[in-house]
Amino acid sequence: MPTETYEYQVEARQLLQLMIHSVYSHKDVFLRELVSNASDALDKLRLAALRDDAPDADTSDLHIEIEVDKEARTLTVRDNGIGMSYDEVGRLIGTIANSGTAEFLRELREAKDTGGAEGLIGQFGVGFYSGFMAADEMTLVTRRAGESQGTRWSSRGEGTYTLEAVDEAPQGTAVTLYLKPADPENQLHDYTAPWKIREIVKRYSDFITWPIRMVPEKGEGDEPAAGPETLNSMKALWARSRDEVSDDEYHELYKHISHDWRAPLETVRLQAEGTFEYQALLFLPEHAPHDLFTQNHQRGLQLYVKRVLIMDDCEALLPPYLRFVKGVVDAQDLSLNVSREILQQDRHIMMIQRRLTKKVLSAIKDMRAADAERYATFWQEFGAVLKEGLITDSDNRDAILAVASFEGTHGEGEPTTLQEYAERMKDGQDDIYFITGESRQNIENSPHMEAFRAKGVEVLLLTDPVDEVWVDAVGEFQGKRLRSVAKGEIDLGTDTDEGTDEEKEKRSEEYAGLLGWMKEQLAEDVKDVRLSSRLTVSPACVVSDADDLTPALENMYRAMGQEVPTSKRILELNPGHPLVRGLNQAYEASADRSELTDTAELLHGLAVLAEGGHPKEPARFVKLVADRMGRTL
Repeated sequence: MPTETYEYQVEARQLLQLMIHSVYSHKDVFLRELVSNASDALDKLRLAALRDDAPDADTSDLHIEIEVDKEARTLTVRDNGIGMSYDEVGRLIGTIANSGTAEFLRELREAKDTGGAEGLIGQFGVGFYSGFMAADEMTLVTRRAGESQGTRWSSRGEGTYTLEAVDEAPQGTAVTLYLKPADPENQLHDYTAPWKIREIVKRYSDFITWPIRMVPEKGEGDEPAAGPETLNSMKALWARSRDEVSDDEYHELYKHISHDWRAPLETVRLQAEGTFEYQALLFLPEHAPHDLFTQNHQRGLQLYVKRVLIMDDCEALLPPYLRFVKGVVDAQDLSLNVSREILQQDRHIMMIQRRLTKKVLSAIKDMRAADAERYATFWQEFGAVLKEGLITDSDNRDAILAVASFEGTHGEGEPTTLQEYAERMKDGQDDIYFITGESRQNIENSPHMEAFRAKGVEVLLLTDPVDEVWVDAVGEFQGKRLRSVAKGEIDLGTDTDEGTDEEKEKRSEEYAGLLGWMKEQLAEDVKDVRLSSRLTVSPACVVSDADDLTPALENMYRAMGQEVPTSKRILELNPGHPLVRGLNQAYEASADRSELTDTAELLHGLAVLAEGGHPKEPARFVKLVADRMGRTL
């Protein structure tokens, strides 16, 4: 048959130019695409041989071969797979984005032969044309297994391509690229360099089932050439059963993926079967990276489609609060865009995310039950980020609470869960109490804790910034309200020094004048002044109203650039403290109370300092203290 020249359609020419110049962000991926197509062809031949559809095919040494010629500046990728007939080349290669693999899978489904789906990926025509990113001209020589005649195709990626029949062609397909000059500034490397070939295959195609061999350069003179070099490991650890893989192999893969020199804390395997199949191998690190809470933190799992790397950091596979998890997901079939690089947000991705999230949380729960020491290490490193899920992931909130632990006043610094707290609650206690702050030492010594300590009521000590937010988002646990000891009025019962209801009413009347006067004097800073039921040692404390934001939360929102009005606090006085008793007596005895105004201001400033805050006017506060101290000497 003579050589025939064909023109691309107008739409095809436009798409071809887009493919060459715009679609791929890294030009190296052309080799990944050609290797993937070769792998598809080998998969198809293996299946055809199993079905006796290719009785004359040679399946003795199925492999992919890469050969370079530095002088001619060519790169050839060949396989001894299923190959193509003359008509198939015209239909599949001559029409951009016509997927031979997709047609093959559809025929396979119609035949109800599900076993053939293994190993088939991608859109052959599209991936093939990515070679023009690196080449001025491409030729393809192919012969379908079982046929005697081959086909040659060639094109410069412009307006036309040629087709001709050839008498001699080996089984399979060979694609030769006539490479453009290297241009490192535009990420166009020298693809005749063996080190570059090794790098690309190792990065994208290391786990492909078939051996990828690089043909060595010819020896000088009579020196024999070395044997071909196999570039890929073919060891997809996630595709092998657990008893076939050593811990050292898992650890090496983790180090390769995460660039962490330490071994992982936990390895999580998952294999999903059914209508949508995928495998996952995930790792929980032992230490948090330094940039875990920065916007520049690189998160996401490596996404493979049938062992071919599609995305290095696929963020869609796990929610942000699991951004510390490293690993690999290998799917049988996914909806990919034209370049394989950008994943469409379809139901399969959401399905994977839901399943992986539940699997990771389950693994953390198992770790907590089986190995308290390893769990403690994990929670210290990643507890703060995991608690973000209590705000953002209501579907898995119960599962996160089940693995979350918190410091508290029960025991000697041993962390506790909400479930354990609920089981220890005193008779008549309806709420789970907590306090937030910058450190355990600060909040343990807070005035808000005094009555709880005196009565032996357990309080959770929450010191992560995210704790300010999630307690409001969660609200309750098993019907028990989460209550801050620093907000609203607290009633812990009347079984201590507070006296009977009659005595409390009498005390309220006794201090009513002072409370009303102080409210007027401190009107710019507080919304109310009242007697406290939470103080036993300190003279005063400031608390927030039950529905107000805490000062720490206000500051957090302002740091994020949000305008938040300042909420006035409530000043609570301890009627049993000598300072408060003396202030009340002075108020009752004096007609001129101007001297007492400074004392009221000092008392409020001391209460603000005691909870870790700052007086509104530090210089004035210091002067008042110094003047008062001077009078006592």
